[in-house]
Amino acid sequence: MDSKRQQKFARLIQKDLSEIFQKDMRNTFGNAFITITDVKVTPDLSIARIYLSFMLANDKEGLMQDIREKGKQIRGVLGQKIRHQARIIPDLEFYLDDTAEYAAKMDRLISSLDIPPLKEGEQIGD
Repeated sequence: MDSKRQQKFARLIQKDLSEIFQKDMRNTFGNAFITITDVKVTPDLSIARIYLSFMLANDKEGLMQDIREKGKQIRGVLGQKIRHQARIIPDLEFYLDDTAEYAAKMDRLISSLDIPPLKEGEQIGD
């Protein structure tokens, strides 16, 4: 369970990193649309785990590697944005959030099931 302080700091980082990926560094990562789905901050606020989702990206793993390599640059830009609101700029750890892809896969599997309708008077479990 995150504390209120962690939650507020995570929201601040999420808002500012979203702006960085959408505006400030948009050309750095091609035409990929990068969304920050979640941010988790350690209790001492020294590490932020950022979960990313990509749209319009052909090579998601390659893009993820590129983001990790530019992590210090991204942290520097974030530091400029939140320097008056935070004493420490956390180390950033980036993770791929594949929740949307997993949900789409499950949806396809469920829709492909062939479930016969119940016969009149029949109950589930008969």
